[in-house]
Amino acid sequence: MKLRVPRAAFAAAILAAPLSISPVLIPPASAQWIVYDPTNYAQNLLSATRALQQINNQITSLQNEATMLINQARNLTSLPFSSLQQLQQSVQRTQQLLGEAQRIAYNVQNIDQAFRTNYSAGSASMSASDQQLVAQAKERWNNTVSGLQDAMRVQAGVVGNIDTNRTQTSALVGQSQGATGALQAAQAGNQLLALQAQQLADLTAVVSANGRAQALAEAERSAAAEQGREQRRRFLTPGAGYQPGNAQMFPGSN
Repeated sequence: MKLRVPRAAFAAAILAAPLSISPVLIPPASAQWIVYDPTNYAQNLLSATRALQQINNQITSLQNEATMLINQARNLTSLPFSSLQQLQQSVQRTQQLLGEAQRIAYNVQNIDQAFRTNYSAGSASMSASDQQLVAQAKERWNNTVSGLQDAMRVQAGVVGNIDTNRTQTSALVGQSQGATGALQAAQAGNQLLALQAQQLADLTAVVSANGRAQALAEAERSAAAEQGREQRRRFLTPGAGYQPGNAQMFPGSN
């Protein structure tokens, strides 16, 4: 009697055979799986970028502060040039010339006294003698000549200051253009203003000296006119008339 195996059972046995023969692989307990999370990676990259940006911002801030401190140091740097001594010397020379005014000084009391003595209407009074009138006229003439001389001396002194002023102007302009900070530029500008003030002082001195000379000349003409009227009055005043007397043509002859 033959044993017949159903085809379905045989097929199932064939398919099941490899499963029973192949070994089963089990991973060891110490092994770990690497898991890649794109979202977490993006967040970490963004955090690192922000941290780097903060560091760059801090570096830029420190650089700006260092630049600011350098500029402040430049702004506080003093100008290594001063024209004050030369300007003061120019002013002193002009003042000295004004102080050396002859006869009638630049003094209110001195001027008042001189005009009361030699320039007023009373100086050519009827009681003054001819010798006094002549002496007063000579005094006025000397005052006028001295005033003209003083004016010319002041003019010469101011002209002598022009070369010094030109040198100082060139030096100050150069210092101003080469200034490294605000303080140096301001100091150069202040010295230029001082130079202009000194030039204005020289101009004032020249105008004053010329005005003094002109005033003395006008005062002399006015006093001379008053004295001329007095002398004409004396000449026209009737006197004792002609008195005959002995005249000798050749002294010492018989």
